[in-house]
Amino acid sequence: MSDRKREKKDRILVVDDIFDNLLVIETILEDEGYEIEVHEDSKIALAIVEESPPDLILLDVMMPEMDGYEFTRRIRQNQQLPFIPILLITAYDSISVVEGLDAGADDFIHKPVDADELQARVRSLLRLKHSIDERDHMASLRQDFVSRFTHDLRTPLAASNRILKLLREGRFFEVSPPVEQIFSTMITSNDDLLHMVNSLLEVYRYEADCKQINLDKINISDLVRDVVQELTPLAEEKGLTLKLNLQDENPQETGSNIVADRIEIKRVLTNLIGNAIKFTSQGFIEISLQLDSQTAEIKIKDTGTGISPEEQTILFERFRPGKHKNSGSGLGLYLSRCIIEAHEGSINVESEPDNGSLFTISLPVNSEQ
Repeated sequence: MSDRKREKKDRILVVDDIFDNLLVIETILEDEGYEIEVHEDSKIALAIVEESPPDLILLDVMMPEMDGYEFTRRIRQNQQLPFIPILLITAYDSISVVEGLDAGADDFIHKPVDADELQARVRSLLRLKHSIDERDHMASLRQDFVSRFTHDLRTPLAASNRILKLLREGRFFEVSPPVEQIFSTMITSNDDLLHMVNSLLEVYRYEADCKQINLDKINISDLVRDVVQELTPLAEEKGLTLKLNLQDENPQETGSNIVADRIEIKRVLTNLIGNAIKFTSQGFIEISLQLDSQTAEIKIKDTGTGISPEEQTILFERFRPGKHKNSGSGLGLYLSRCIIEAHEGSINVESEPDNGSLFTISLPVNSEQ
């Protein structure tokens, strides 16, 4: 932590409708080097917190108009505020302690306030505040670094692939079949790396809550059909059959339209169907769609290697690649989960080793986002 941060005084807001109580607490804490602000009106104090969040709030439980419990609940419900420790001051028994903790308070102290105990509890809560702030700051720096790093990687990778493709085509010199194969391998490796970089960038956008979801009415049947058509050549190269089963339960009422981001849902479908092709050596992949007035359910069933129960429990977690030799970085399924959950839907898997897998995507027909 820098010297500049150490020199910054911790700002403590004390809220109590009895002015004498404010003076007592201010007197106890003033020699500790804190910046102390006192208020008798809880509504005014709440507005101050929302406009300029303090480092710690000392709050009387019993106050007119807005008591300490309601004050605490409103602070915790405000997602725009940073973490602010709340120390409730009460003259009552353990029942009030339970209610206060349930409301979101971090600690309690009973009246009459003991000076040493108050100072110790304040120090403890401020240590907690500083620790959480430092953690959040480091997380923000890490996310910013990865976002910038992955973004900057894409340009040289794309440029490298363009040059390699020109070389493979013999634009600069005659290319023998063995050298052409080398160039093809390099291009494939670059494509894989570029795909991983793009996935990592998208993951951090979702985790940082800065991903823009462009909701629009889309024809989900057409989208599934388009993805299957694009991936059919890949399946045919392995001698696999792609089966497509589209069904609308109430076609007159809903048609095949849902409200979603077409690009993001296509990304999920491409990933799941592509994985099914990758991990299936013989047999088929069946993609089915059932649509009613509430939910669009897409199922992707394969006759591949299957997934063990242990792997299924961590399959959609970040950087959790499977044990199969063709497993990738472990980002694809995690990103798919992020996308589906951003649409207020769900994604699940059922599988047995050597007996294929069934992935199910459920999406609301009309998202409220």
